Amino acid sequence: MTAEASTALLQMTGIVKTFPGVRALDGVDLTVRAGEVHCLLGQNGAGKSTLIKVLAGAHQPDEGEIRWQGEKTTLSTPVAALRMGVATMYQELDLIPGLSVADNIFLGHERASYGFTRDRQARKEATALLKRLGHPEIPPDREVGDLSAAGQQLVSMARALAHDAKLIVMDEPTAALAADEVTNLFRVVADLTAEGVAVVYISHRLEEIREIGHRVTVLKDGKTVARDLAADTPTSDLVALMSGKRVETVYPTREESTVDESTEVLRVEKLGRDNEFADINFTVHAGEILGIAGLVGAGRSEILETIFGARKADEGTVYVNGKKLRNGDVRSAVDAGVGLAPEERKSQALLMDMTVAQNVTLASMRSYSSFGFTDRAKELKDSRAKLEDLDLRPSDPRRNISTLSGGNQQKAVVARWLVHGCRVLLLDEPTRGVDVGARAELYRLIRELAADGVALVLVSSEMPEVLGLADRVLVVRDGRVIHEAPADELTEADVLDMVMEGSAA
Repeated sequence: MTAEASTALLQMTGIVKTFPGVRALDGVDLTVRAGEVHCLLGQNGAGKSTLIKVLAGAHQPDEGEIRWQGEKTTLSTPVAALRMGVATMYQELDLIPGLSVADNIFLGHERASYGFTRDRQARKEATALLKRLGHPEIPPDREVGDLSAAGQQLVSMARALAHDAKLIVMDEPTAALAADEVTNLFRVVADLTAEGVAVVYISHRLEEIREIGHRVTVLKDGKTVARDLAADTPTSDLVALMSGKRVETVYPTREESTVDESTEVLRVEKLGRDNEFADINFTVHAGEILGIAGLVGAGRSEILETIFGARKADEGTVYVNGKKLRNGDVRSAVDAGVGLAPEERKSQALLMDMTVAQNVTLASMRSYSSFGFTDRAKELKDSRAKLEDLDLRPSDPRRNISTLSGGNQQKAVVARWLVHGCRVLLLDEPTRGVDVGARAELYRLIRELAADGVALVLVSSEMPEVLGLADRVLVVRDGRVIHEAPADELTEADVLDMVMEGSAA
């Protein structure tokens, strides 16, 4: 046994995992020590999700060795992994919304005696765990579905602690959190590591790695390409390792404006929806990217969904190319050339039991159907062409879309509207869960769409993304537009000041 293995909490060596047609892991090595935040980086499709599923006991490796506290072990099931001390918080939290906080925390190891659950003990222990995490105010008998995204994250962490976890895997834990909630999460992680708990932290936000991490392992194409890197390794070096090439600038430079101010494509007049937003007015011209900036809960997503017809407005009107859209009618919006890439792609955009090609052509089915039959060959041809433009990995459009990583699923959503030929594209958190290299590709695509005359509306929680891509920015707070300005006249500090204080600059 090596010295490294004897001091490690976890050591995974030469891990191989193969699925039909894909070698997802090709000899991956990962070593984690007690009390550290070990960051796992890699592009979408690099093997991160497969590796953590092996660690969680959900997948069995074809080759390789796993050692826990120096002893060789087999993680045959998720229950076995939990009993050993490994808890996994997936990006899509596996909580049951209709159950209480306490029931979720102790699910599978309920507090019971003589066949009866001891609810009082469960609530007491749940409160103690949440107090340990700094949030004793969360009621243990409240339904998890009623909690915010941050509250649900805390319940998931409490469940890990209830299993006496020595290692917690966090997959994109800040994806749905506001800035203050991220700060609290980092405080909780620091407290846990101070107690000796190890954390494997997966994020595409490299600034988080520098703030919270101790060491970094980088995966590429199912292989470990770097290990034991310092968390403050320069961004350009990390990107080069993940992508195999250097991305010197994330946002593509714009030689000249693509905005055609003589052609108004989208107009929103006095749009309002009770308790969500009110008096929203803006226009978007051909070739223009309009950014909407604001905190989580400000009404940004609701505005996009109402324009698309997925929500019904209580007042106001939406026009596309001068034609009024029917209120609350998605088909009217799609027929007019409006596309939406929603924030929650799995639940709102994708049919997870269908192929990539079927998902990509979903909005254009009338183009592929005749007399009740679908032209599958044309469907495959058209979807493959768009997916190649987006560098989808794996590239086979016949694969089930559930087998793709989150970032590649997002590319499939964008491809849907490219196939449909939309003239208005609404993008809600388009790069959530997408790695740096793939982000650069999406940013390039967004600029190319604008150059082709598409009108785009971009919502993002990442202020640099809004300012780096948009021509013009609307700042939204509490469901109202409080400021509008060209993007090059705003700084990140300006926008944060407005959304935090509510005063226009």
